[in-house]
Amino acid sequence: MVFGVGYKASKLKPQLKMAVTRFQISANKKSALMKQQIREIATLLADDPPKEEKARIKAEALIRDDNTVEAYEILQLNCDLLSGRIHLITHSKQCPPDLISCISTLIWASAIVDIPELLEIRKQFRYKYGKEFDSDAIQNVGGVVNDRVAARLSVQPPSAFLVQTYLEKIADQHEVAWKPAVPLTGGQISEPMVAPTGISVPIGGGSGLNPSTFVEGALDAHTKASAPPASPSSGFIPEAPKGTGTVSTTSSISTTNHQSQYVPVLPTPSTPNAPPSKIEEIEEEDLYIPGVPKNPPGGFHSQNRNNDDDGGDGGDQADRASTQSAGERSTNAKGDGGGDESYDDLAARFASLQS
Repeated sequence: MVFGVGYKASKLKPQLKMAVTRFQISANKKSALMKQQIREIATLLADDPPKEEKARIKAEALIRDDNTVEAYEILQLNCDLLSGRIHLITHSKQCPPDLISCISTLIWASAIVDIPELLEIRKQFRYKYGKEFDSDAIQNVGGVVNDRVAARLSVQPPSAFLVQTYLEKIADQHEVAWKPAVPLTGGQISEPMVAPTGISVPIGGGSGLNPSTFVEGALDAHTKASAPPASPSSGFIPEAPKGTGTVSTTSSISTTNHQSQYVPVLPTPSTPNAPPSKIEEIEEEDLYIPGVPKNPPGGFHSQNRNNDDDGGDGGDQADRASTQSAGERSTNAKGDGGGDESYDDLAARFASLQS
């Protein structure tokens, strides 16, 4: 294959000049956008609560744009160098050793950055040095591409430590009192930022009602409703409520230095027909003492005198009959609940009970 067929220096040099201008315009545009992104990140960190996860995502995009601007400046220098050495390139059959990295970097970057002039520049160098040179540059064979440009235009996300450093710098620059909610561990410093879990997203943020506050308010109201009344000062004894019944004030109230104990005194309801207590139930059984019966006609003593006149035996029989009749009368009187007895009858009654 004959190298140099299709190569035209008249096309390469203007494209290099236009690429320098394009890089400058793109870098200025991205720089203006980055200033706006920095203000947005500061606003997110200043919110209450801070929208840290969204700020981290914007900080990662800010880092990517910052790296792109840095790579643009390096590529811009390469274009300036090749434009100044266009005559050396034109009259050399092989690529000069000191320009291999510069030309390979522009060829490699043409497939990544959004600069249309680099596509025409790559085409002219492929015509000049062949397809193999172009393929080695695209695949970075032998590490011919500028390391700094390859690192800044890499598709790998920045480390979590770099993202947090950007956030801290932005917070300090805009005087925002922000600290990361979850500090980074040793294993997360060099790793990319973890995916957001939504910890900084408020509940019900669309309507602004925030249902979580409803639940908290309901819990607070329920707690206040179920809580006991506030304890009065130490040693305070409340007055008994007005009403029927007696109030017992014999209970003592123990007070401590830590917390006063409130012991309400409850009234004891009184019932009109209260059952007797156990002490009242344990009583001796009342003995029935019948009343003295009315004397029969003629008198009790006249009857005794008639019995004495009948003789000794008759007197004893009369006494037994009198005792028996007295017992019968007492029994009848106890059953009937009435009648009166004399003192002698009562004595006979006691004698019979003792026997």
